[in-house]
Amino acid sequence: MTTVGILGGGQLARMMALAGAPLGLRFRVLDNVADACAGQFAPMIVGDYTDQAALAQFAAQVDVATFDFENVPAESAQWLSERVPVFPNPRALAVAQDRLAEKTLFRTLGIPVPGFADIGSRAQLEAAVAELGTPCILKTRRLGYDGKGQFRIKSAADIDAAWEALGAQAMTVGLILEGFVHFQRELSVVAVRGRGGEFRAWPLTENWHVDGVLSASLAPARVEDALQATALAHARKLAEALDYVGVFALELFCRDGELLANELAPRVHNSGHWTIEGSETSQFQNHLRAVLGLPLGDTRMVGTACMLNWIGTMPDANAVLGEPGGHWHDYGKAPRDGRKVGHATLRADSAEELAMALQRVGVALDREGQVAPVVAALR
Repeated sequence: MTTVGILGGGQLARMMALAGAPLGLRFRVLDNVADACAGQFAPMIVGDYTDQAALAQFAAQVDVATFDFENVPAESAQWLSERVPVFPNPRALAVAQDRLAEKTLFRTLGIPVPGFADIGSRAQLEAAVAELGTPCILKTRRLGYDGKGQFRIKSAADIDAAWEALGAQAMTVGLILEGFVHFQRELSVVAVRGRGGEFRAWPLTENWHVDGVLSASLAPARVEDALQATALAHARKLAEALDYVGVFALELFCRDGELLANELAPRVHNSGHWTIEGSETSQFQNHLRAVLGLPLGDTRMVGTACMLNWIGTMPDANAVLGEPGGHWHDYGKAPRDGRKVGHATLRADSAEELAMALQRVGVALDREGQVAPVVAALR
């Protein structure tokens, strides 16, 4: 029986283990906290990702390894890859961990990207703000996620505050300034590439964020076929350039019919959670198929679907479970402000039926602010 190792024990690892059970897979998880929620479904080693003793113990127990979040040190993934197969490869992980390397790769591949500049000093920040214009966003090159490690510069008067907030990190994790995109839509391509180069993608997904954290995802996105084709072409080009194996997400801004790449997530992705009930093969099972060298599953949709994220605390499940196409996912996490603790997916045969279900759920859960833009997009 094959044992899959997962670096990181959050909800993505948890859902991976659940998806792998029908395939007869076993799992081992390495995480640096003892209460990581994937540990409820798979044996777990508790240790730092840079601890070679913990990594060696992990490597001895698995046949292949992957990861569930992109901040696993690329050096640790490389060390592990010299002992067991690791997918995606450490290079893909390293590129995704550095916003400057990531944006540079996008540009090299001809994938449109907002303006950006490497920032190593306050003087460089001032010059880059003048060149890119305002508003713009100063970000850490590494370790930021879900809106963390960022400072929005609305005018030149904010430069001092931005440098005070993040300047100390210029010499540690590095800084990048990105031009602000006045976009109409946030989209994502969730795709998978197998060991032999087979490439598949799920329909383009439209996303809504609140305070930098994903709030809702709708699939398929309401876009023209040409835009869908362009997004998939960008994703395929990126996967081939990185010799990528597994599931990944390419996050995109849509501005006046043009797609601009935002970032690469080298893992199963929050905006693809709807695939569990909304497609023939979920992102989690296809990721496992890819890293094990198995044939990839069909990514066709089953109806239309919307995923709602639960942040901080879990609401009452009755409203969602009362819907014919309602599906509930509790990650088994303790409540905490800003923490992703679960999600729900609503699936229907048509956009009209999905809009009505969302309205019913939105009212019942007092989350109309979240579902209202999704309902509007369906009309």
